[in-house]
Amino acid sequence: IPKKLVTTVSGCADDAVAGLVACNPGLRLLQGHRVVLRSDLPAIRGRVALLSGGGSGHEPAHAGETPPVLPEPSTRRHGAEPSSRSAGYIGKGMLTGVVAGAVFASPSVGSVLAAIRAVVQAGAAGTLLIVKNYTGDRLNFGMALERARAEGADVRMVVVGDDCAFATPGKAGRRGICGTVLIHKVAGALAEAGASLDEIVEKVTAAAKAMGTLGLSLSPCSIPGSKPSFQLAEDEMELGLGIHGEAGVRRMKVLPADKAVETMLQHMTDPSNASHLSLTPGSSVVLVVNNLGGLSCLELGIVAGAAVRCLESRGVRIARALMGSFMTALEMAGVSLTLMLVDEELVGLIDAKTTAMAWPNILAGPATTRREEVPAPVERSRKLQDEIGTGPGTARVQRVLMRVCSTLLGMQDKLNELDRGAGDGDCGHTHARAAQAIQEWMRSRPPPAAPAQLLSSLADVLLELMGGACGVLYGLFLTAAARSLQGRSDAPAWADAMDAGIEAMQRSVPGAVESQFSLVIPIPPEFPCIPHRYGGAAPGDRTMLDSLWAAAQTLHSLRSPGADPLQVLAAAVQSAEAAAEATRHMEAGAGRASYIRSSRLEQPDPGAVAVAAVLGAVLE
Repeated sequence: IPKKLVTTVSGCADDAVAGLVACNPGLRLLQGHRVVLRSDLPAIRGRVALLSGGGSGHEPAHAGETPPVLPEPSTRRHGAEPSSRSAGYIGKGMLTGVVAGAVFASPSVGSVLAAIRAVVQAGAAGTLLIVKNYTGDRLNFGMALERARAEGADVRMVVVGDDCAFATPGKAGRRGICGTVLIHKVAGALAEAGASLDEIVEKVTAAAKAMGTLGLSLSPCSIPGSKPSFQLAEDEMELGLGIHGEAGVRRMKVLPADKAVETMLQHMTDPSNASHLSLTPGSSVVLVVNNLGGLSCLELGIVAGAAVRCLESRGVRIARALMGSFMTALEMAGVSLTLMLVDEELVGLIDAKTTAMAWPNILAGPATTRREEVPAPVERSRKLQDEIGTGPGTARVQRVLMRVCSTLLGMQDKLNELDRGAGDGDCGHTHARAAQAIQEWMRSRPPPAAPAQLLSSLADVLLELMGGACGVLYGLFLTAAARSLQGRSDAPAWADAMDAGIEAMQRSVPGAVESQFSLVIPIPPEFPCIPHRYGGAAPGDRTMLDSLWAAAQTLHSLRSPGADPLQVLAAAVQSAEAAAEATRHMEAGAGRASYIRSSRLEQPDPGAVAVAAVLGAVLE
């Protein structure tokens, strides 16, 4: 049974709602019921009240909170402001209240009826129930509606079925999933504008018919205290599943994000699918890219970009795009795409002001992958100019660099595996990225043969394209080494360059951090305790510096008259390899590994191994 951070399994839904209300002074619980209402109920007098709900586990639907990062007030859509007075989809311009059931279970008739009575008592000019098309929700909300009408209340119900999964929907019809959130928004904007109950029902019913949603999952979900609802193989994904883990329409091998999105949109718009959404070139849509709960924000952004590109390629205009967690399925790693065909009126209702916390109050405007980019600043001219490489020296440099690149690419998996002990496992990827950047640089122009210019150019390439801590450290090392070699070509110069590079990786810089572009970034005096260091590691700290330092000590022999450079270099490589292996038994004193107990490392430092391999490739 998967681990869950709950107090008790039986009380998790009540505890979640209680926590939500405790943190939001604008929300109120309805006594004796799992019903959350706006605290300013008197404000709805004379307006239509909107109630929704369903099982818990779909947060932020309906009462859950996922506050977005809001832009500055001057750029918020139509003046919408952040508010602690509402959470989830409860708030001015959206829902008046929600009725939450247990996890994945419909709320009771009694709780729905109590919510209706509460808004009627507050003076609502009619009540609209917005219900997802699931049997339990239809029955419980429907029965409460009948009982409320028997008491004289003016209550209507809209059932949303936006699922595009099934080519031939069964008797139960299309499931209600993430598109329901757009209906909340449209209905809320109409209610806030003073529209009548009949008008709201008419317009949201039409909007719901012009909408479709499809989900895709990489993993199952699990109700607290229960096993996962289904199983997927490591190389499988499932298309068209429901928000409770109900079976989809197809299992397939895991696809790249762009191909997965194409598959989803093709299925959603396939005319042979009775649940399809008719989408033609020139159509205008609102797109919702919804995280089903366990997908990383990184993956969600990739999917969103792919969806925008795919729709644009079909000639579809994306009037608005929303990306985030809107209707989840607990921890399911998956995504759903919702498309709503819109005209100017519907776009205006989507844009209308709301205080609901889970609604992303972003700057209004269409989505596109064709936005004009901000021009990059022109790089300041450098004192050390690269030379155009020619002659036998350049050919030798190219051969050496190609060996180095081939070595790093060949040990990518090994470095990743070594790095996994410290947490992220990306050292191999980072060094492979460096190798690919150097290869691309050499394809664009011959490398300079002069040592100072060569190292300086390599520093620029790595600082710009390698990334990670290694990229900065290699860049610092090579920049300092290049400065030391300027105007020199004798053998002892290489020993001095090695020392200069290591010093740059270690040295303190009182009061400032100086970048490779000679820009000085002042350190505020109120932070005198910050050690102003580039790297800060020392020999013995179990880092890449251990291999470099060991090689540097051996290279000092180059300062002796008559020293054989090749023999000294060979000895330096052996020293670096021995130092890299010795890191296996060291206590990490710097870098990410310093947070890990030494007993868990039990293998050489990947950075030290990479440095030794680079030096070995140079010698071959």
